Amino acid sequence: MNFIIIPPAFSQKSGFLITDDGKIHYQTYGSGSPFLIINGGPGLDSEGFSPLAELLSDKYLTILFDQRGTGKSALKKIDNTTITMKRMAQDIESLRAHLNIKDWIVLGHSFGGWMAEYYASRYPERIKGMILSSSGGIDLEVLNYVSANINIRLSEAEKESLKYWLEKIRQGDTGYDAKYKKGECLAPAYLYNKKFVPQVAERLAHTNLQINKLVFRNLHEINFDCKETLRNFSKPVLIIQGRQDIVGDGTAFRAHSILRNSTVVFLNECGHYGWLDQKEQYIQEIDKFLASVNK
Repeated sequence: MNFIIIPPAFSQKSGFLITDDGKIHYQTYGSGSPFLIINGGPGLDSEGFSPLAELLSDKYLTILFDQRGTGKSALKKIDNTTITMKRMAQDIESLRAHLNIKDWIVLGHSFGGWMAEYYASRYPERIKGMILSSSGGIDLEVLNYVSANINIRLSEAEKESLKYWLEKIRQGDTGYDAKYKKGECLAPAYLYNKKFVPQVAERLAHTNLQINKLVFRNLHEINFDCKETLRNFSKPVLIIQGRQDIVGDGTAFRAHSILRNSTVVFLNECGHYGWLDQKEQYIQEIDKFLASVNK
């Protein structure tokens, strides 16, 4: 019997960027115009975004990286001097130079949207275009309501279970099972189609809470607000999110009012993860945007 081996549709490479205080792990998929994906969190690695990178790798050189201190990226020490928005933006710029890329399109999802905007405000000449996917918005306004939006999307049983697992973790149970159960209670708030709950729960279970807290501490310390720094940003921007996202429509329009060359797209029957709830339309909109910027 003869077996035909079919190679994967994408080529994947990984490597490390050495920094003055550690190393940054990155992966590239496919070839073509460079497209950087900045994952959400904060405190999460990029592994959950590999399916998205693979989907786009037939036309583009898609790039993922583990933000400092997460995944395979290592730091000599983790504290409020090493976990800052400024240092993370420097990592992105160093990665661009390391890969010998002149400029690129940057997609930031959720917290990654904040990171993309902050990077754009510091290195605008390095960005050809930007995609804000279920982004936190142009400033910290989303923090005024997002907890309420999460809460209202959970059933009473899910809220009770969440309280139980939060208390277990507070009392010192930091094992994977407790973290997964907590994620399992939270995941329904982020999704329209609940069949993806295990996938999102698995993702949430890997949050590095130390880094998460340090990032939010820094966001407040610098009073994160890109309205003035991006008011004259003229590169094309796609703002895309679900109609049932925990991020409200007003946050998208708030960013749209500042970003002069931006377009807003809402996906129906879709929560916080467009490539899960509405995979075909999400990829179509991103592919259309990438094609228009690269033409």
